[in-house]
Amino acid sequence: MNRMRKLLAFVMVSSMILSVCSCARVANPEIKAEEERNYEKQENPYGYEPTPVPTDPAATPVTTPGTPEGIVDMTMFITMSGREKNDYNDIKELIAEKTGVRVNETWLTGQSPDEAVASIIASGKLPDFIDGGDGNIELYHNGQLVAWDDYLEKYPNLKDMYTDEEWDQFRQSDGHIYWANVFGNHYQKDTTTLHNGQAFWIQTRVLEWDGYPKIETLDEYFDLLERYAVSNPVMPDGMPVIPYTVLCEDWKYYCIENAPMYLDGYPGNNCVIVNVDQGMDHPVVVDYNTTATAKEYFRKLNEEYKKGAIDPDFAIQTYDEYISKLITGRVLGFCDEYWDFAYNLMGPFNQPMVDKNGKTYTLSEIGCDYVPLGLTIRKGMDQHYHTYGDTINTASGIAITTSCAYPDLAFSFLNDILSQEIHDLRFWGIEGVDYLVDNSGLFYRTESMRANWSDPAYLAQHTCEYSYMPQWSGMSRDGINRMMPAEQPSEYLVTLPESVRKCFEAYGASNYVEFLGSAEDDPGPWYPMWSWSNNLSTDTPGGKAWQSMQEVKHKYLPEVVIGNDFEAVWGYYMETYESVYPQDFLAEAQAEVERRMT
Repeated sequence: MNRMRKLLAFVMVSSMILSVCSCARVANPEIKAEEERNYEKQENPYGYEPTPVPTDPAATPVTTPGTPEGIVDMTMFITMSGREKNDYNDIKELIAEKTGVRVNETWLTGQSPDEAVASIIASGKLPDFIDGGDGNIELYHNGQLVAWDDYLEKYPNLKDMYTDEEWDQFRQSDGHIYWANVFGNHYQKDTTTLHNGQAFWIQTRVLEWDGYPKIETLDEYFDLLERYAVSNPVMPDGMPVIPYTVLCEDWKYYCIENAPMYLDGYPGNNCVIVNVDQGMDHPVVVDYNTTATAKEYFRKLNEEYKKGAIDPDFAIQTYDEYISKLITGRVLGFCDEYWDFAYNLMGPFNQPMVDKNGKTYTLSEIGCDYVPLGLTIRKGMDQHYHTYGDTINTASGIAITTSCAYPDLAFSFLNDILSQEIHDLRFWGIEGVDYLVDNSGLFYRTESMRANWSDPAYLAQHTCEYSYMPQWSGMSRDGINRMMPAEQPSEYLVTLPESVRKCFEAYGASNYVEFLGSAEDDPGPWYPMWSWSNNLSTDTPGGKAWQSMQEVKHKYLPEVVIGNDFEAVWGYYMETYESVYPQDFLAEAQAEVERRMT
């Protein structure tokens, strides 16, 4: 990770100006507009003196006796792709001054998550913090993680992330807690506007071209993609469109393999279907890999591949190559989880481009932004792509390693960054620089502020989300604002790309969740089952089968899609799949479902 740069030299010069702006609450629309104009005229919008945010006592940073003087540098490794921050990032320095800790994050590059964790274990050189994904369990088995139990009692902000019963779900075989997942927690209530999970995504321009039709099934989806590509075969710069692509690399092959579960209308347990046709008291585990829908889905992909509608290089593309294609706007549709692709597109989709005739445009302006479709295999079926309310992923999360020289300070830091003041710094930024406050206490941004937060250079130098550390969604502790700007109604609507706004209006929706339209049913006390399967080891017959099942699917599913004789390839795939004893895995999955019901 790069070292930090000095805070900008003009901080003190601008502090008086900004403190005046921040104290003058907006009383009416005319004054609000004048304040925005004043902000836009500032020659130095980066300078600041933060205005303190009132918080309740339980939400303020904790000073830990006996910790080192001055700022302590710590490290964190995350087994996901991400963008590093600049040296001396503005907000990171502010957080360091308030907490006594500066965390330098590094992200996954050039390895799979399993390879990265294995390398760390073998080297013995551990970061202070780690989110090893599924590899956390290996770190635990190697005795390289610090137990949380005593620290949770000491740090109330951290403990409040979950109830005692929910924390118990993180306990490992020795009875202790070693990590916590940081996503999906809503303070007070669920205020979600974004579908962050899996769906079949489609560009808004494709829907607009066809008059915003109702697309419910896989057949309707591919029919529309094909027709649009025939009528609009190239981008403004002359590059050909790609109707559909698929990501198959490493563990992200979920983009191809688990669709049959969703197409049959089930929620994303992602390792099995849990059928409740006999009632919630009699759940039955079903293997979605062998259903009639699974065969129909892969037959459809095979047909589309032969037609040329599917990216011919899908089976061998890396994640970076996949994202590179999406960034061009050429890909009309794909199946993936929002978090896996969307944040990579926000900057590039708003960068000026020039078409063949010299006309300037952006990909967002021409409708390349994506919206989610909850497809089913037949019309009229309920679908459950979106799960409402909080979902606890106990399989992974942030952990503190035994290499951390100051574990108490590390836990103190995790506690402090959940205070409202620092949480606002992480996700809203600095008052007067990144957001303003009206006379009712509502946070809002000007157009240039919003533009800053979509500028990769600004994000690298100024913002510090600590995005894989503890955080809240939902309501702010002030009862007025949202913890996340993306969920603030006034901000959310104005930051939507114009083509997405038009698309939502055409379908009578106001956000991604409403547009997707999943049924609001109880997914069951066993949900999500992937929090169990992600932690399976090969110590049991089911665990061995689970690993072999994944290996078989990872190898054969691309071959099923590109095979000349679908029936023959499918038959061989099924024969190989059954030879690794999936029934052993299914039996253990059934037992886990029943255990979670008690």
